[in-house]
Amino acid sequence: MSQPQDLLLNRELGLIEFNRRVLAQAEDPDLPLLERLKFLCIVSSNLDEFFEVRVAWLQDAAHATPERVLADGCTPEQALAKVARASHQLVRDQYAVMSEVLFPALREQGIVFLRRGEWTQQQKDWVEAFFFRELMPILTPIGLDPSHPFPKVLNKSLNFTVELEGRDAFGRASGTAIVQAPRILPRVIKLPADVCDGRPHCFVFLSSILHSHVHELFPGMTVKGCYQFRVTRDSELSVDDDDFKNLRTALQGELRQRQFGDAVRLEIADTCPQHMESFLLTQFNLQPRDVYRVNGPVNLVRLMQVPDLVDRADLKFTPFSPSLPPPLQKRAHLFEAIRKGDILLHHPYQSFQPVIDFLTEAATDPHVVAIKMTVYRTGTDSVLMESLIAAARAGKQVTVVVELMARFDEEANISWASRLEDAGAHVIYGVIGYKVHAKMLMVVRREEHGLHRYVHLGTGNYHPRTARMYTDFGLLTCNEEIASDVNDIFVQLTGLGRASSLKQLFQSPFTLHSMIMQSIERETEHAQAGKPAQIIAKMNSLLEPQVIHALYRASQAGVKVQLIVRGVCALRPGVPGLSDNISVRSIVGRFLEHPRVFYFYNDHKEDLLMSSADWMSRNFFRRIETCVPIIDGKLKRRIIKEALRMYLEDNVNSWDMQSDGSYKRRSSRGKPHCAQRQLLESYTAQPPEDK
Repeated sequence: MSQPQDLLLNRELGLIEFNRRVLAQAEDPDLPLLERLKFLCIVSSNLDEFFEVRVAWLQDAAHATPERVLADGCTPEQALAKVARASHQLVRDQYAVMSEVLFPALREQGIVFLRRGEWTQQQKDWVEAFFFRELMPILTPIGLDPSHPFPKVLNKSLNFTVELEGRDAFGRASGTAIVQAPRILPRVIKLPADVCDGRPHCFVFLSSILHSHVHELFPGMTVKGCYQFRVTRDSELSVDDDDFKNLRTALQGELRQRQFGDAVRLEIADTCPQHMESFLLTQFNLQPRDVYRVNGPVNLVRLMQVPDLVDRADLKFTPFSPSLPPPLQKRAHLFEAIRKGDILLHHPYQSFQPVIDFLTEAATDPHVVAIKMTVYRTGTDSVLMESLIAAARAGKQVTVVVELMARFDEEANISWASRLEDAGAHVIYGVIGYKVHAKMLMVVRREEHGLHRYVHLGTGNYHPRTARMYTDFGLLTCNEEIASDVNDIFVQLTGLGRASSLKQLFQSPFTLHSMIMQSIERETEHAQAGKPAQIIAKMNSLLEPQVIHALYRASQAGVKVQLIVRGVCALRPGVPGLSDNISVRSIVGRFLEHPRVFYFYNDHKEDLLMSSADWMSRNFFRRIETCVPIIDGKLKRRIIKEALRMYLEDNVNSWDMQSDGSYKRRSSRGKPHCAQRQLLESYTAQPPEDK
């Protein structure tokens, strides 16, 4: 049955709203100053991916299927217009926060970003020496003429368009040149203390140095103007499974072209004259709405390095040491500890080290005969991957399902796949048409009574660095039914055959969506029968239309629905007669909220599940995902408290979603409740019992 499209909100506008909440962190005076600078950078990083993927998709749709109607009822062209207006306002606000709030506050702390007009003579001399020593030898200016066409500009690279007057050594009189800043050059340079004029931390931008000395690249000519610009390109990879025999080889070919995809955004200096803007728009085949004029560096992501260059602990978050769960605090044998009961890890409050130990011990344990693991994102340097390689070299049966299509991690995953194969591991690239997003690790160990399987299931990636920045859950278990299910899924991925009936786990693309729908409908039926009914769900994104309409029906029946959705949500909460009983909140704080946890009251049974999947069409139908019920009563109560109840009480980092898709920050009148801070304090003081 079709549903009215105005019941769903625009996905892209929802992503912009999320970045507004991130920007609010940069404005928050209660946060450490250098951390606020990081949040400013995160907005730029998020926007880069937003344009590379979502805006690029809209532009493709507007070209290929202009009459198409999107989920919110807009055509692609209408959506692009809305997105452009919202994005321009967000970028204006972002640069205003930088120049009017953060930079003045940093200056008061002796952390100064010097403009060219502020340089002392000593600083000018140092900058000049730096230019001739570090920049001049590697810069290649390109004068534009019939034999020198406009160069290929790399995705998100820093470039300068230079207006010139005069003739060069060959008599050429081209009025325009392009200077590309190599990516090996730092975008922010810290001046030595002896030229900082008494300030502890002075920085200059690479763009300022190039502006100041660009004339050195064009001897004998007059530089009339120099303007920085940066182009963002479509970065979605497209691999047609009908046209290749080896996914890795095909993907490597696509990666080489990613830097030169169709342009989707042009960032330029606000001083750039109109005729130069028009020239660049023509070169990149863009429209005026695609131009973003900025008062400052065109790439604020590069400011992320500044906190690491400033030794000011008082301007950063207080460091913390993640704790270990009680069963592992006495350095007990890991497999023995798991046999005594399931172990729940809540990252980053609890250490990711047990997951590393689980694999490193398995790699060296003579009783371990096989290891199987999925890899989505793990980083370019990973102790986990090194352990798998060591295990394969030691003769153990190692099977690794590597998702080569993990966006922006493709190169790292291809590299690991190659190294694993060289070590003798069985490497599988998943299933064509489905991304392997499940987080599964299984160890098979020969023990006194035969082979026993130990399993780790997680909501986050096997990535030790992000495990300190993202909140996630991991479950270590040797439950026979769960282990059997995990093994069956690995068999699906590596072999051929029909999907088997799982005992405990739910799996996309087969059973997860139907289970979620049935659980929502069951709560609806309970409410209609006059029974208490409640749904609490925490996730990154909520977009799948069938689930959203099922939640609307549940609300109309009287089910209390509380959603904690960090990012984009297409559901409209609080609409009279439609979603009166639905609330949606977003938590944006020190850590990136990442777990997917689903609670259904189910007539006092209180079903609780944790998953690798958001409630999105791609997760339900185009990815391989897992969802595991939490069986142990104490672990269930712990997750309900730590992942759900505490976040529903949060009035510090919590934003309430309005029915129009906007958000209002929750008032912290009275006693403040900050879930992330409470969990940090709880775990560093006295970790909760697992047994």
